Amino acid sequence: METKPPLPPFNHETATQKVRMAEDAWNSRDPARVSLVYTEDTHWRNRTQFPIGREQVKEFLETKWAKELEYRLIKELWAFHHNRIAVRFAYEWHDQAGQWYRSYGNENWEFNDQGFMMNRFASINDLNITASERKFHWPLGRRPDEHPSLSELGC
Repeated sequence: METKPPLPPFNHETATQKVRMAEDAWNSRDPARVSLVYTEDTHWRNRTQFPIGREQVKEFLETKWAKELEYRLIKELWAFHHNRIAVRFAYEWHDQAGQWYRSYGNENWEFNDQGFMMNRFASINDLNITASERKFHWPLGRRPDEHPSLSELGC
């Protein structure tokens, strides 16, 4: 049976690793790649959308990244217990008209024994920002290791 290490039960090190792996995958903006870390029957709540299963997640992400341009994300471990991880995050993006946003949120994740995410519940708020207020300036893709964390940025 396929696994997605690190596997539960999580400790601080493995939970932190799982969060960074998720951040890296989402910063790839590759819906097919990202969808593969979820169970076939995964359940999501993302704002007012409720995708179920990998295919709906992939379609959701395709639509998301077609709208949210120049997307850059930072995730940070908030808490963990056994097979659950709580994350806070912020991402910056702009729309087709060039309006920049910083989206803040929290996620609750639940994993199966093989390390695939079964449930993802996200609460997200968008803040209009100007281009000069941006804090995430790395080239598109993976956030460099030396880039400040959310806590270091005061986000």
